[in-house]
Amino acid sequence: MGDTTVTRLSGDEVTPARRRLRTPRHPRLWFEVLLIAVSYWTYSLIRNAVPEQKAKALANAARIWHAEHHLGIAVENTVNHAANSVTWLITGMNYYYATLHFVVTVGVLVWLYRSHPGRYAAARLALFATTAVALLGYYLYPLAPPRLMPTGHFVDTVQVHHTWGSMASGDLKHMSNQYAAMPSMHIGWSLWCGLTICALTTVPWVRVLAALYPAATLLVIVATANHFWLDAAGGALCLTLGCTTARLWYGALPQALPRTAWQPARA
Repeated sequence: MGDTTVTRLSGDEVTPARRRLRTPRHPRLWFEVLLIAVSYWTYSLIRNAVPEQKAKALANAARIWHAEHHLGIAVENTVNHAANSVTWLITGMNYYYATLHFVVTVGVLVWLYRSHPGRYAAARLALFATTAVALLGYYLYPLAPPRLMPTGHFVDTVQVHHTWGSMASGDLKHMSNQYAAMPSMHIGWSLWCGLTICALTTVPWVRVLAALYPAATLLVIVATANHFWLDAAGGALCLTLGCTTARLWYGALPQALPRTAWQPARA
C-alpha cells in the first residue's frame, strides 16, 4: 500500500512519511544557528510590528490590576518599591532582566545540542511553539506594563537607576513595542529552561538551581515593574501549549525520547 501504510509509533498511528519526520535526527550546527537567529529576528520583527494600541493597552492594564485586587494578589507595587529601595539589589535585577533571559535560554539549547541530541529537536519545538503562541497574545491583547500605568505609582527602575534593563525603557523604548506585556516570555522561557534541566539532569545542585531560576525570574519581572503576576500565568499557559505541540508531533515529551539521535549513513 506504499505511503498509505500505517505504522504505530509511541501508541498512535502514523504514516511512514510522518514517522520519518518524527524520528529524532542529529542536529546540524550550522542549521540550528541559522534557525535560531532567523527565528528570533522574525519574533522581534512581528512583536514590534504589532500596533502600539496605547489606550487599549492601558485599559487592559487597569482591568488586570483590578482583577488582581479582587483576587488578593495585587502586591506588585509593594514588591517594586521594596526592591527599588535597595540600590544594589534593583540594579542587579535590571541587569538580570536584560541578560539572563537570552543567555540562559541559549545556554540550555547548547547543552541540549551537545548532551541530548535525540531530545534537542522536540525541546526546541516546544520553545518555538511557546514563543509563537505568545505572539498571538501580543496581537490580541495589548497590555501596558505596570511601570507605564499613570495611576499605579510604580517605579520604572531602569530610568531611576540609569541601567539598561529593558528595551522598553529609556532611549531604547522606541525600538520595542512597550505594550506587549501579556504573556511574559521571561516566564515562558525560564520555565522551559528550568523544567528541561530538571527533567534531564541527575545532578542535585543543578536541579535546585534550575528550579530556582523561574522563581527568581518571576520576582525580577515584578520587582522591575515590567509585568503583573497574571502576565506570568500567561507565559506558563503558552509553555503548556508549546509542550503539547511537541508532544503531539513527536509522540512524547522531550525527556521521554532517546538521548541519542539517528544519523544518516555517509556515502
